[in-house]
Amino acid sequence: MSAYIQKSILPFFFIFLYGSGFIFTQYGLDNSSPMVFLGIRFFVAFWILLIIAYILKVPIPKSKKEFFQIAFAGSLTVGTFSIGVFLSISYGVSGALNALIIALQPIVVTFLAQRFLDEKINKRVYLGLIIGFIGVSFVVVSKLDTSFDSIVGIFCSVIALLGLSFGSLYQKKYCTDMNLYSGGAIQTLSSTILVIPFLFFEEIHITWNGEFIIALFYMAVGVSIGALSLLYIMIKKGEVSKVSSIFYLVPVSATIVSYFLLGDKIEFSEIIGIITIIIGIILINKREGIK
Repeated sequence: MSAYIQKSILPFFFIFLYGSGFIFTQYGLDNSSPMVFLGIRFFVAFWILLIIAYILKVPIPKSKKEFFQIAFAGSLTVGTFSIGVFLSISYGVSGALNALIIALQPIVVTFLAQRFLDEKINKRVYLGLIIGFIGVSFVVVSKLDTSFDSIVGIFCSVIALLGLSFGSLYQKKYCTDMNLYSGGAIQTLSSTILVIPFLFFEEIHITWNGEFIIALFYMAVGVSIGALSLLYIMIKKGEVSKVSSIFYLVPVSATIVSYFLLGDKIEFSEIIGIITIIIGIILINKREGIK
């Protein structure tokens, strides 16, 4: 895989798929209770990946240790993250604001990667992280709501953020050789199992209409398979702290998609925030600079 594709094409598609996923989640939750939607999404993705693995004759890990490590990484990166986001949106936190909270992941991952993966972080990367955080803050302020439901929802978003952050680190340390199809099947299955206990705490309902099916298909194929596969490829090929920096652009994608699909207005503070985030990303990924 060429350096250009790794550094430019993969991040672009990941940002688009992941960011727009927050918006399609809102479509799905308009027609279903959150854990039902999430469980069906994971189960559909599991069967698609399993069929692909069977057709391509991709072996399932035989080592119990490897199987557990893949399942555990998926339970964090896929399961915990998605459960937190879906619950947050069900409490009224917008998809765009969720994307903004998850965009704090680069800061969390960078400090954890320095401690647990011995990645060396120079001053330029720290400066880029700070600038990116300032950019995210500009957009968060314009969307913040202090109601009780919103606070509970934001707490769920933070849980999602931690699941994604620790899951990315665990994936980098123990699962870099994971096959995307057989490993993806294991991770979506483990995430399906993780959702089941939450079904007992919600009022289950589902409306099978065109809007729901489109949202389900997009989230199962576009995000659970497409976006996560791209993320794992980037984690395998690069430093997890730099890979995580592209999450600063996820709210940019979510904001733009919500403008076209939901009619949400883009405030001036959001434009300033987006420009600031891009400057931070450039600093983090620049080869030469401040040492």
